[in-house]
Amino acid sequence: MTNMTPPSPQSILVLGAGELGLPVLRNLARVARSRPGSTVSVLLRASTIDTQAPQKKAEIDELRSLGVHMVAADLVKDSIDALAAVFARFDTVVGCAGMVAGRETPMKLATAALKSGVKRYFPWQFGVDFEVIGRGSPQDLFDAQLDVRELLRAQDRTEWVIISTGMFTSFLFEPVFEVVDFKNDTVNALGSIENSVTLTTPDDIGALTAEIVFFEPRFRNQIVYLAGDTVTYGQVASMLERVLGRSFQRKVRSVPYLMQQLEQDPTHHIKKYRAVFAQGKGVAWSKAGTFNEQQSIRVTTAEQWAQENLLSR
Repeated sequence: MTNMTPPSPQSILVLGAGELGLPVLRNLARVARSRPGSTVSVLLRASTIDTQAPQKKAEIDELRSLGVHMVAADLVKDSIDALAAVFARFDTVVGCAGMVAGRETPMKLATAALKSGVKRYFPWQFGVDFEVIGRGSPQDLFDAQLDVRELLRAQDRTEWVIISTGMFTSFLFEPVFEVVDFKNDTVNALGSIENSVTLTTPDDIGALTAEIVFFEPRFRNQIVYLAGDTVTYGQVASMLERVLGRSFQRKVRSVPYLMQQLEQDPTHHIKKYRAVFAQGKGVAWSKAGTFNEQQSIRVTTAEQWAQENLLSR
């Protein structure tokens, strides 16, 4: 008879409860219930924990009802030492605060995680493959992410796991990104109609992250890839035609054109992202090598997302 040792319990701290933090917390709380002794906590500003704003209050109440503990701290204002003292109480820290806190925050949080001696750290790197893109890309925030990777790789006390997810599926269809122009029924391909983009929904990322955190044998010092879908811009146009039942024009915004747009407006975040995606490297990967595919976990394709979210528009 094989000796099935039960997975060891973990105390997990999630940094932030926004668009990605909430689904990560919901799913961690769900999986933790089947891992006796495991606990899930969320780090939020005291003002957020005590908020009376209806939507946020409802989210805090929901998390409490799921058994998630509240930890008050401020990722931006608190010192590295103060944050390290908070992190030190946990086995695993999962960064879900995004880049909204500013360019310096990812490095600050990684430094605090290493100083805390936490066993395992998942930095906020839910996105593209920064190493394939490389340093000096049009999106300078990516260099800050590479700094974090170098810091984590240069030590061996804290294990790290990076989860690469591609773009949030919904963002591809946001008017602000200007790839899908619903007013003029046009797909503006970035770089080439054949360029691909990997898309995953925050709900799928939340479910898969919870599986990865508790997965045995545990992930250590590696990058884990996810993909809800990997599609070319041409395929996006064809998919929209199927789902919405009308024709979409296909246009291409070239790399030189997008770089010129960025030069005229060098601090514009979306223009930085468009230029990076147009270069067509590090922003897409095959589903075959992904965690969800290897574990046969169902995820939402771009077409399923469109059927659920675009038909009502």
